[in-house]
Amino acid sequence: MDERIRSLIERIQPADAGAMAEARLRQDYRVKVPRSLGRLEEISIRIAGITGKPFGNDVGRQAIILMCADNGVVEEGVASAPQTVTLMQTVNFTKRITGVGTQAAHFGIDILDIDVGVRLPIPAEFMTDSMLEDDPEGGAPKLARKVVNRRIADGTMNFLKEPAMTEEETVRAILTGAEAVAAAKAAGIGLLGVGEMGIGNTTTGSALICALTGEKPEKVAGRGGGLNDEGLARKAEVLRLGLEKYGFAGTPATGAEAAPANRGELMEPDEALRLLSCLGGFDIAGMAGAYLAAAAEKIPVVVDGVISIAAALLAKAICPQAADYMFTSHRSQESGYSAAAVALGIEPMFDLGMKLGEGSGCPIAFKIIEAAVTVMNDMWSLEEAQVDSRYLEELRGGNNF
Repeated sequence: MDERIRSLIERIQPADAGAMAEARLRQDYRVKVPRSLGRLEEISIRIAGITGKPFGNDVGRQAIILMCADNGVVEEGVASAPQTVTLMQTVNFTKRITGVGTQAAHFGIDILDIDVGVRLPIPAEFMTDSMLEDDPEGGAPKLARKVVNRRIADGTMNFLKEPAMTEEETVRAILTGAEAVAAAKAAGIGLLGVGEMGIGNTTTGSALICALTGEKPEKVAGRGGGLNDEGLARKAEVLRLGLEKYGFAGTPATGAEAAPANRGELMEPDEALRLLSCLGGFDIAGMAGAYLAAAAEKIPVVVDGVISIAAALLAKAICPQAADYMFTSHRSQESGYSAAAVALGIEPMFDLGMKLGEGSGCPIAFKIIEAAVTVMNDMWSLEEAQVDSRYLEELRGGNNF
């Protein structure tokens, strides 16, 4: 394993159990029936575990990291859209006119738009080499408004012919994700989301989900941007052939038997990195690096749709503690998402029938997390609100909550 990645992983600690215990106790004595705010309470408790602060957390500064790249496996007829779409949407993120962009503009959320391997050249006027910009008023630096140039290659290779990425390329993409999180931290961001753009990445993401969960390709392959029946069948076949080619079909490489949802837990980190190199993409590698770095920096991070959760599952396989710092946004309608969510072990916050990707679920999740943190921070205690809570103590004794 590359020493820079090893060093990143070594910085990741489990969530702070003591802070979570204090936060849970605080929630139980707010001016409400204990547990009556349901998952909002659990979210606020998990935030406490991430930051180490039972209350007083600030998640008001938010950003979405978008990793944009193309995938060589599109040669196999697994995508309905041309790769010009990757180019145009990568540019359109800077204009705030996409699904995630319009929400970000409305809510005042930053977007860090990164080209890690878009096949077609992005016009120079939309590009920058720096992830940060100076604040004209002399404050903390701001995240770049243009597309950040971290292009590794003009898309990955076709994984049916050769590994999608070399080991060096995989490392570069992961470290780009880590660099993005460092930039966000420098800009004062307290809550992150991770999204993507890349034609063909439902195939690469599905390949990882199959390998990490043990689910069959025909159950994981989805229509993506609109594949017809013939294309869907071809996609499942490509997944099967790719998994077999690199030894990720059937039982895990360790030879151990496992239930489908536990496959990733049996992988050694080096094997997870090999999986990423063989069947992944620059975008997924960059996202995985962002998840690992967010955990190392103790910044809560929101998982978007099926590609984003594939990267999250891969990050968990590399370092299980990284999942302590993740939240899942929407339950994507893409095939394979449910299996990945079970394996990740984090229940999605909502189900709106979404399957767009590109980080579009993150702004909605941010607002839910804000609500949870506000309740923890600002709701008065029963005593402060002068509420006679003796009846609640009786109910506590009977464990009626």
